[in-house]
Amino acid sequence: MTDLKPISFARGAPSLDIVDVEGLKAAAQAAFTADPGGLTAYGTSVGYLPLREWIADRHGVAPDNVIVTNGSMQADAFLFDALVREGETVVVELPTYDRTLLSLRGRGADVRMVELEPDGIDVAALERVLVAGARPKLAHIIPNFQNPAGYTLCQPKRERLLELAREYGFVIFEDDPYIELRFSGERLPTMLSMDPERVVYASSFSKTVAPGIRVGYLVGPRALIAQIERLATGTYISPNMVAQGIVYQFARSGAIERSVETVKTALAQRADALAAALARELPDARFVKPEGGYFMWVELPRGTDVAALFTAAAARKLQFVKGTDFVLEGYESALRLAYAGVTVPEIEEGVARLADAYRELTGA
Repeated sequence: MTDLKPISFARGAPSLDIVDVEGLKAAAQAAFTADPGGLTAYGTSVGYLPLREWIADRHGVAPDNVIVTNGSMQADAFLFDALVREGETVVVELPTYDRTLLSLRGRGADVRMVELEPDGIDVAALERVLVAGARPKLAHIIPNFQNPAGYTLCQPKRERLLELAREYGFVIFEDDPYIELRFSGERLPTMLSMDPERVVYASSFSKTVAPGIRVGYLVGPRALIAQIERLATGTYISPNMVAQGIVYQFARSGAIERSVETVKTALAQRADALAAALARELPDARFVKPEGGYFMWVELPRGTDVAALFTAAAARKLQFVKGTDFVLEGYESALRLAYAGVTVPEIEEGVARLADAYRELTGA
């Protein structure tokens, strides 16, 4: 198998063919022409001010409610530093983004995982946790095309989550980098728009512009954003003004809308191809085809050793992420497949290799 071309379902990143490289070149030229001083100076801890204003306008808030950071993971880190102390309870989805788990556990948080359903977190199970006495400081929710599951939080559950947050006094951290990448179904309102005092919202341009741009942001109550501004000042004085200036020009020119449409079209084709290939090649797999985003969660029959499947797939030059990476325990028979960075022919070949590895593992 040494002559096989590597195929990766592991990384949540778009393939180069759907990144608007020419648009980014033009945005970089426009940014340096329009504001060379602003791009080359240290800037402010809240980020590049024109981009901050553009984001604020998109969310219907004042600029003082926004801070722009070096990627959304840094935004997450600032928020956790501001709100979460060692031993404090934080609710997350089961499964959830692996880096969130690592970040919270590294801070000594008491992480409570609540089961994720195809229409979002099980709010009845969360209520039982609260009634039993848990008092979380924060609930981390990825509402649209969740990483790793690809599921979307339905409107009634968004409303119920906000009710629980008000009743039990916790903050909802709405982590929403995939919101613009819906390729089917109807767009739902953000929880931020429903209750801006109870929600802190994060998003990123990594999925709509390019991962390498490393620009993310937080929207939240003014006092909390001011606290995070002080953390940012002490961390780096200011974030990357060059990257943020390029994103601003890319956004204000309308290129971002064209980029999003290109990405959504490709993602829809790739999700369809992945679902069809799994149904054809691996009928034992259970999955829900997402309405947007980058990821599909696959569950194999109970008892399947996905760690062994991972090794067998690697021998076929195929990569994916094991389900166990997204939980505190269990999910040994699940895996995440990311389809954003692979073409339709690569998806079909990759699933064929996965099925071959599975047959070898199960003796089928």
